Amino acid sequence: MKIGILGSGVVGQTLGSGFIKYGYQVKIGTGNPSKLNDWLGISGTSGSVGSFADAASFGEIIVLAVKGTAALDVLEKAGQENLQNKTVIDTTNPIAELPPVNGVLQYFTKQNYSLMEKLQSQYPQARFVKAFSCVGNVFMVNPDFDGIKPTMFIAGNDDFAKSQVKKILDTFGWEIEDMGKAEAARAIEPLCILW
Repeated sequence: MKIGILGSGVVGQTLGSGFIKYGYQVKIGTGNPSKLNDWLGISGTSGSVGSFADAASFGEIIVLAVKGTAALDVLEKAGQENLQNKTVIDTTNPIAELPPVNGVLQYFTKQNYSLMEKLQSQYPQARFVKAFSCVGNVFMVNPDFDGIKPTMFIAGNDDFAKSQVKKILDTFGWEIEDMGKAEAARAIEPLCILW
C-alpha cells in the first residue's frame, strides 16, 4: 500500500520510516525537499519525496504531519481532489504560536471544537482519523514502555477509515481505543498538553 505523508518534520520522517519498515511505499510531501536528504539516504527504494500535491496523489492513505497552524494551508496545497475519499490520519495538534503559561501549552481552538473537526468540515470528502497526536514521535512506532502495550486513542466519522488506521496501529505495536466520532478529538487533542 502507498502512503502519502504531508510534512517533512520529525513526525513525518519517523512515521515514514515506520511504514517502510513494515513494507509500505512512502512519499513525503514537503516545501523543502533538501530537508529530507538524510531520510532518503536510509529509506531505500521504498521512500521518495515530492510536493504536497505529489504525496497526496501518490498515497492511498494520507498522513497529515505538520504543525496545527499549518494544517489547512498544507491541505490546500495537497489539493482537494487528491484527498477525496481517502483516509487522512491526522497527527496534528492545535498548539498556538504563543508561549506556554506556567508550563501549559496554549491552543488556538475552543474546548468544544477540535482542530480535526475543523479540518473535516473544510474537507468533507476526506475521511479524517485522529491518531498519533497524543505521544512524542519516538514512541509512535514500536513503543517500548517496559513490556506494557500502550493505548492509542483514535476518533473519526468513517468506520472504514478507522479500520485502516487500526490495522496500521496494530502493526506499529499499539492497543487501540476508538473514542467515537470526530467530536471525540476534543478529548484527544489536549492529551498533547499533558504529554
